[in-house]
Amino acid sequence: MNLTSERAALDVMKRHIDALNALDENSLAQTLHFPHYRLVGSKLHVWPEEKNYLADFHKRAGNKWALSKWDSIDVQESSSDKVHLLVQVVRFDDNDNVIAKFKSLWVITLKGKKWAAQFRSSFAAA
Repeated sequence: MNLTSERAALDVMKRHIDALNALDENSLAQTLHFPHYRLVGSKLHVWPEEKNYLADFHKRAGNKWALSKWDSIDVQESSSDKVHLLVQVVRFDDNDNVIAKFKSLWVITLKGKKWAAQFRSSFAAA
């Protein structure tokens, strides 16, 4: 286990959720490596660049989405350039009602002196 890497990965996750909830497309893109990969069920989604990433999120989350939170983040394994995180994601509507809750595996990597999410495997509804 590598505590420095784990702290960097947790910082990425904080910046990611803050940027997502603020609808800050530029800051959100800074928390991701591109190409970025997301596996839902057996379907692999690839974003070759940051273009359309936030708009695609809105399509996936649905019209009722207003806010997301990490219910939990558990480090599964870490090395000097990679961290695996098991994350419980919760999505809420405008009335703070839960509209989705699922687990997701995030792979945060160090590339070009930048820590960011490279890959996710999610149990979200497709």
